[in-house]
Amino acid sequence: MLLTDQAAAFATSIDPAFRQDILEGLSRSPKATPPIWFYDRKGSELFEQITDLPEYYPTRTETALLKAHGSDFATAIGEGRAVVEFGAGSARKTPHLLRAIAPAAYVPIDISGDFLHASSAELASAFPGLPVLPVVGDFNGPLDLPSAIEGLPRLGFFPGSTIGNMEPDAAVDLLRAMRALLGQDATLLIGMDRIKDRDRLIAAYDDAAGVTAAFNLNLVERINRELEGDLPVDGFAHRAIWNDRKARIEMHLEAVAPLHFHVAGQCFHMEAGETIHTESSHKYGARDGSLLLSAGGWDPVQEWIDAEGLFALILATAA
Repeated sequence: MLLTDQAAAFATSIDPAFRQDILEGLSRSPKATPPIWFYDRKGSELFEQITDLPEYYPTRTETALLKAHGSDFATAIGEGRAVVEFGAGSARKTPHLLRAIAPAAYVPIDISGDFLHASSAELASAFPGLPVLPVVGDFNGPLDLPSAIEGLPRLGFFPGSTIGNMEPDAAVDLLRAMRALLGQDATLLIGMDRIKDRDRLIAAYDDAAGVTAAFNLNLVERINRELEGDLPVDGFAHRAIWNDRKARIEMHLEAVAPLHFHVAGQCFHMEAGETIHTESSHKYGARDGSLLLSAGGWDPVQEWIDAEGLFALILATAA
């Protein structure tokens, strides 16, 4: 059957990686989709709202560590590095690090182009003498860094415990890819969320105001908008679950009734109570983070932890 002109235009306008990941994820049993597709512009804005919620401790805890230990970072990292931030988002925490270490350049990487360029312009205004060189892309895939930082020693910055969104084997692969991308003399400053009380963890991913629920459900809206989906947004409920065996919080979209829907011309069915697993957030014990970094080609050299032991910033050097 020949596509109509309208259908052909639609087929060429969608992101093929988004289409493939969603169709494959909905075809699995159990259903699961990669968390990277949360972050269209609305999703990125909703996540920034999440970071300000009283229940969501990681952002304020990590920010406090960055503020408190600037002199430590300056001593351990030194000046004149190109800072490459993976998944930069709004880069709200980044100025604390940049002020401490006086870098030669800043390269923020993010998949949401509009959001990245807006935050990069704001940061460039705050640091007028600093070259800000944004790269739109998925840090889980191949990347090319700007030629302007060629020859500069590099510091990878991976805050927010984003590493926890990945399965451990994928996290090791990513750390190895970062090691290859950043080069022989590179260092890495990475945030890792610690294992803690179950109720505190669940509250951080299922806030009373419902912002995290809106963030999760925005994926349904994006599928409908970009992949010609007809998923009923009110047919899903947000669920946050602590998986103790795997030491992770899981976010799911649960069908509240039997559902039949279409995405990019394909048909799907879900029973009531069936879920789409949309995100995992792994938590790491005191030794787990060092083991993960070592497996990924990095030697941990220093660690900063808040007084409650909620969150850690770890500095590592390329092995």
